[in-house]
Amino acid sequence: MPQLFSSNNYKKAERRGPLFSKNHNTRPSKIRSFFRFVINGAIIGILGAGIAGVAFVSWVSRDLPDPNKIIDREIPLTTKMYDRTGKIVLYEIHGAEKRTAINLSEIPKYAIHATITAEDRGFYEHGGFSITGIIRSILKNILSNEKVGGSTITQQLVKNAILTSEKTYTRKAKELILAYQIEKKFSKDEILKMYFNEIPYGSVVYGIEAASQTFFGKSAKDITLAEAAILAAIPQAPTYYSPTGNHADKLSDRKAWILDNMVKLGYITAEEALAAKKEKITYRKSLENIIAPHFVMFIKEYLAEKYGEKTVGEGGLKIITTIDLDKQKFAENAIGERVEKNKEYNASNAALLSLDPKTGQILAMVGSVDYFNDEIDGQVNVTTRTRQPGSSFKPIVYAAAFKKGYTPQTVLFDVETKFINFDGKEYAPKNYDLKEHGPVTLRQALAGSLNIPAVKVIYLTGINNVLDLADEMGYTTLKDRWRFGLSLVLGGGEVRLLEHANAFAVFAREGEFHPTTGVLRVENKDGEILEEYKEEKSKVLETEVARQITSILSDNSARSFIFGENNSLTLKDRAVAAKTGTTNDYRDAWTLGYTPSLVTGVWVGNNDFSAMKRGADGSVVAAPIWNAYMSAALANTPVENFIQPEPNTLNNPVLNGSMKEGIKTKVDKISGKLATEYTPADFIEERTFRVLHSILYYISKDDPRGDPTKDPAADPQYEIWESAIQDWGKRNNIISEEPPTEYDDIHTPENQPTVAIFSPQNNAAIDSRNIFIDTKAYSPRGIQRMEYYLGGKLIGEKYFEPYSLSVLLDNNDIPNGSTTLRVSAYDEVGSVKQAFVDVVLNLPEISPGAVFEYPKDGKILNKNSFPLNIALNISRPQNIDTVNVYADILGQARQLIGSTRQVSDIALIVPWTQYPGPGIFGLYFTVLNKDGYMYQGEKVLIEMQ
Repeated sequence: MPQLFSSNNYKKAERRGPLFSKNHNTRPSKIRSFFRFVINGAIIGILGAGIAGVAFVSWVSRDLPDPNKIIDREIPLTTKMYDRTGKIVLYEIHGAEKRTAINLSEIPKYAIHATITAEDRGFYEHGGFSITGIIRSILKNILSNEKVGGSTITQQLVKNAILTSEKTYTRKAKELILAYQIEKKFSKDEILKMYFNEIPYGSVVYGIEAASQTFFGKSAKDITLAEAAILAAIPQAPTYYSPTGNHADKLSDRKAWILDNMVKLGYITAEEALAAKKEKITYRKSLENIIAPHFVMFIKEYLAEKYGEKTVGEGGLKIITTIDLDKQKFAENAIGERVEKNKEYNASNAALLSLDPKTGQILAMVGSVDYFNDEIDGQVNVTTRTRQPGSSFKPIVYAAAFKKGYTPQTVLFDVETKFINFDGKEYAPKNYDLKEHGPVTLRQALAGSLNIPAVKVIYLTGINNVLDLADEMGYTTLKDRWRFGLSLVLGGGEVRLLEHANAFAVFAREGEFHPTTGVLRVENKDGEILEEYKEEKSKVLETEVARQITSILSDNSARSFIFGENNSLTLKDRAVAAKTGTTNDYRDAWTLGYTPSLVTGVWVGNNDFSAMKRGADGSVVAAPIWNAYMSAALANTPVENFIQPEPNTLNNPVLNGSMKEGIKTKVDKISGKLATEYTPADFIEERTFRVLHSILYYISKDDPRGDPTKDPAADPQYEIWESAIQDWGKRNNIISEEPPTEYDDIHTPENQPTVAIFSPQNNAAIDSRNIFIDTKAYSPRGIQRMEYYLGGKLIGEKYFEPYSLSVLLDNNDIPNGSTTLRVSAYDEVGSVKQAFVDVVLNLPEISPGAVFEYPKDGKILNKNSFPLNIALNISRPQNIDTVNVYADILGQARQLIGSTRQVSDIALIVPWTQYPGPGIFGLYFTVLNKDGYMYQGEKVLIEMQ
């Protein structure tokens, strides 16, 4: 290939014209200068890097240990782990080493091959370290955020036998240099022998022979292929993969991975690998005393990761943990007392995690029913494992919804709905009770753990908004967002009990997040503090939102329509907030609950993910454990109350819940339109309009607080939600009716009647009971009736013209003095207009209204008629004081027959006892009113024979 800018080519170009003359800033000269610059820079860079590398190697090598003194080591010291008081030892990692040397020839070849497969497949090719392996591990660490080792067997020998586990670039450089020197000095088999005798297998167990004796109770030369794979799996992380630690299941997974790769590398056959996988491995029982074993192993693993296996196993550390041994005992007892009962539901295991929400400190951790029970994988710490949370994840979703603008009063329709998930597949959840509940508030939906409204909530909120909040609340298992759909709200994403409980602690602390911790202080052998608890906190949730969630979860009456009033989610002496969760297949059952100072989560299920019996939900198998623990842990402690949220003041009928029972409004009875100030009171009625629309009809999914920003029908869920609601309405005989938007156009100002009073005039004096009222009235719709009131009492009505009225006031019901005359004119649609005048009444008193009922005028009687009962009919007895009855014999003086003041009825009886003899008699009576006025009543004539 010719040079583009050789001297000859350049000269040819120069002769073509002035564009390429030497006097111009030509393109070829620019490019040539650029290439010279790059080449010179590269040479200088390489030389500089080489010089720097040599200088760095020289500096690092100045204090390298002698590779010949591989087994020189310090005397190991005992590390002790204490409870939070610093007085009770939970566990001792004894300083006495377990080490037994063994020749390479005594180690089965498949054990050697298993270790090479697991740790360094290019062992026989490299010269101490692998550049490609280092690059590969760096890239994987960056791209996948995973901690992947790239060390060779030789490097591991150097790291564990010669150097410390310090994580610095300088130490790594020393490791590479020493690995190279050892490869030059020793053969591969000699290196392997040293490796198998020096490599740590956990705590103070060094070398494959000591490990084999410790874990299997046999010499390394006698181990099986399966046991060899186990021993090959441990050195990568001795505490994590310890057969007596919290991750026995992960150790089994790594064993299987090693066996599969041994087949790929040709070390064993597929049949041998299958047989090794099926082999039941029996571990030697540890005789070490240990308190709170799952917690101890949890802390040991954390410290080993931070300070290295060697420091934890031999450094003589003093570790003060956060564990509260009283609460730990309460937790173990609560689980232990429920074991047999839960077996009835085919539940073999349970776990409990309790935190102080004010600090994030772990107070109690029980990872299984029995740490030492291999049949249930008891050493697996379920508090740190991923399991599906069921409905116990709903509070996080609802909190995200409240953050977005929805409220506990927002109404959704709980009706069976076929959702379209984000992967395009149909999703049709059902409620726990298999019922529909119609329009419900979010408060009711969360308290009753209704599934259908919950799915609507996560859709309206947005899954990314939910996952953003979950990240802030400390969940680390929900990072692969592409995996999650609408079922996330029902527990479709795995979580750790430790992180799940701490998320509920955010609610307990009114939106404040504290990282979980199990360590208060770590001291080295010299008493120097390596680390000490310091409060870390951040505000991840609005206070009001946290209070809203707590208010719902602590409201026993709100969830009673599903769980009943008597349930295990309440404590007798204080308020608690709690939520249960159950997966659809009954593989996981949860209860999480809290007070302001204590948060506890309980899980029940089986470690092998087998299903429990139907009915083994969180409220049945987990809540009793939670209740027993919380009751014991909080006994004799001060009662703390939750702060209630502020009342909802949103002026939004969709978000504030006014749509739950429909929209109430006042309408005109005739037109059915909205009532106005001109609509007569008798024609106004309050109607409730049940509007059967989904919430998508009213709001924008992107901003629930505002009006729709787009056609609701454009939402992919709109038609699905709408049709489900309309079908529900038909099944329940509910007709969807929109409230009116137009105003009453019948009762209008221009159609109002007019009325005027011409007589009597204002302030006129009236002294006669015969009153004449002269009025005029008119209405475009015609006058339907006129009403006349004096002193507030109706005295007459007219239904046709003329509208003047003559009326006789024949009673004393209206008192004398100043009063008001009112005339009301009504048209045919109830519109009314009134006119008023003030008058002064000076009306004469009238008889109380008494007449003879017996005997009547002209009656003929005889001696046999006596004694005779004279009866009077009294029309107004309330004003009578005394009644006297007289007989007036013609030509003679009157005679008093009888008298009474006992007037309580309209019929008054006065007895005439003595026969007066024959003749014509006149009977009459007098009435004395209570105001002292005397009236003489009518007179009747009777004949005595």
